[in-house]
Amino acid sequence: MAKRCLPLILTLLALPSLAACGNGADRPEPPPPPSNASLQAIASEPPIDKVDLARRMDRLFDSEAVGETRALLVMHAAEMLAERYGEGYGRDTKFIGWSMTKCVTGVMIGLLTSDGRLRRDEAAPVDAWTRPGDPRGEITLRQLLQMRSGLRHAENADPVYLSDPARMLFLEGRDDMARYAEAQPLKAEPGTYSEYSSASSVILADIAARAITHSKDPARRRQAVASFLRTRLFDPVGMDSMVPEFDASGTFIGSSMLHGTARDWGKFGEFLRHGGSVRGAQIIPRRWIEFMRARSPRNPGFGAHLWLNRRSPDGSANLFPEAAPPSVFACIGHLGQYVIGSPDQKLTVVRLGHTPSEQRDELRRRLGDLVALFPRN
Repeated sequence: MAKRCLPLILTLLALPSLAACGNGADRPEPPPPPSNASLQAIASEPPIDKVDLARRMDRLFDSEAVGETRALLVMHAAEMLAERYGEGYGRDTKFIGWSMTKCVTGVMIGLLTSDGRLRRDEAAPVDAWTRPGDPRGEITLRQLLQMRSGLRHAENADPVYLSDPARMLFLEGRDDMARYAEAQPLKAEPGTYSEYSSASSVILADIAARAITHSKDPARRRQAVASFLRTRLFDPVGMDSMVPEFDASGTFIGSSMLHGTARDWGKFGEFLRHGGSVRGAQIIPRRWIEFMRARSPRNPGFGAHLWLNRRSPDGSANLFPEAAPPSVFACIGHLGQYVIGSPDQKLTVVRLGHTPSEQRDELRRRLGDLVALFPRN
């Protein structure tokens, strides 16, 4: 009898184990371990889980989802926390900023305003707009900085060669980009309409050049503006690698053409995050950075040549308002260039690379996931 019952008893004893195996099969697969590349890129013990940070870094190097990430920096509490580069890139590589350059143009205008050479709420000093009865004569620097000048500027067009950036950079406007941008008529009353515009940044760069030097000689304009940027911004902030480009008329291409290492772009983000100061030295009045980080009256998602962590009037978002504090701001450039600052998290993130337009939303989400890891103060 006992021998006949033994197989049944053994089967009953095994049931809990079999059940456990069945439940385990229903559980989701655990996330894969992070790569050694990301783990080794984390230089110090982070204030968050190191494995979680490494996994989120890996997600930003996932070429099938977000294109090519060439550099990723994470700075926390003014220290370099993580630094990783794609194959063929490194600390000495100079990366083009594309539209992140606009933020530098905004700071340059702020420096000239603090000097008393420009005035934010007076008519922008553009010769082509000073003829009697020209309604463009009412456009202010504030409106140009907040992308609400009302000028007819088509940032995107189909076909692409009809867009203003293409026509300025490569076609009929390339030798004198400011003249091209300043020649456009109004499409709306100044201040009443918000439209992202690279042409506005070129106009501001031309205004800056004329405030710095009265010379119309292209070589002198280039030298004067390059020297101003170097002595008033790049050197004080420690951005030693920065190389600005100029058009044939000597105008800084302040919409898009500035090159620098990932570390120097990170220093610029830290400079903005600290309200325009470096190691306690105020390089530009704090109130100017506060102005850049304040919402435009026509677009809560944009400040003064700086993106903000709020939705635009059409409901779109260029950052991640649901994942990170509203104080987050960013310089954003073509093909997925980002310098993200979060004062409430003591955080600066730099991502540089090449992301096609159809992958930009996924890149933005994954950057938001990384930023959301860090606690708020």
